[in-house]
Amino acid sequence: MNPSVSAPGLPPGLGELLDRVAERQRLDFGHMASDVKADGSLITACDRWSDAAFVNGLADLFPSDGVLSEEGDKRVPSTEAYWVVDPLDGTTNFAAGIPYWAISLARFEHGKPVLAVLDVPPLRQRIVAVRGQGAWRNGKKLQPPALQSHPAGCASLCSRSIGVLQKLPNQRFPGKIRLLGVASLNMVSVAMGQTVAALEATPKIWDLAAAWLVLSELDCPLRWLVQSPEGIPAGSDLTQADFPVLAAASPATLATFMPWADALVA
Repeated sequence: MNPSVSAPGLPPGLGELLDRVAERQRLDFGHMASDVKADGSLITACDRWSDAAFVNGLADLFPSDGVLSEEGDKRVPSTEAYWVVDPLDGTTNFAAGIPYWAISLARFEHGKPVLAVLDVPPLRQRIVAVRGQGAWRNGKKLQPPALQSHPAGCASLCSRSIGVLQKLPNQRFPGKIRLLGVASLNMVSVAMGQTVAALEATPKIWDLAAAWLVLSELDCPLRWLVQSPEGIPAGSDLTQADFPVLAAASPATLATFMPWADALVA
């Protein structure tokens, strides 16, 4: 990747849509009661508003594209290109007053993400990735984590994957554990050089869509542990589909963490 390549502009109108939703989320933060969905996860009125804003906004901006969203239609659209949306990833943090959550958007073509945006409203950070061009944070080109040192050696686990520590009691876990509570940011923390590996037990397509492209563009190896999210047929209902995954900063690091990934799905 050429570090001299400037940050790409988002398609017309998309940046403004993201700004509008991010600002509303910042205003609502700390003032939202939550409900429990059928799967046991939390939802707030801000989740619902944000989802509707993206579904309607994307339909206006890209009328020929379909939309799959966490709080809306979870079937893979039959359109040539479509968007996968998690309007507020980290609802538990948001509802609990913990200022760490994300907006995740990805545009798919031929079953793979080609444009990804991870917006972190409380930090006012926006990560953009374009297939074949690289990734940027707030307009600054990101370099692959394999080119960086990782003195802290942190590794991200989700709340459902931490049980692997009991499955291998005689092996020392090769990292300082972090549980951030936001699946998309857990995964992309590897690409950002914040962690050396991330293990997610039950991510949905909307959790991983944007992070998948950011990781790929920054040469971070991914291992899908049960099934790959690539090329899922149109019409597939992904409401219950999990895509357990291990992401790592390098192939060597991936190999180091594979025993825990294998234990997760054993």
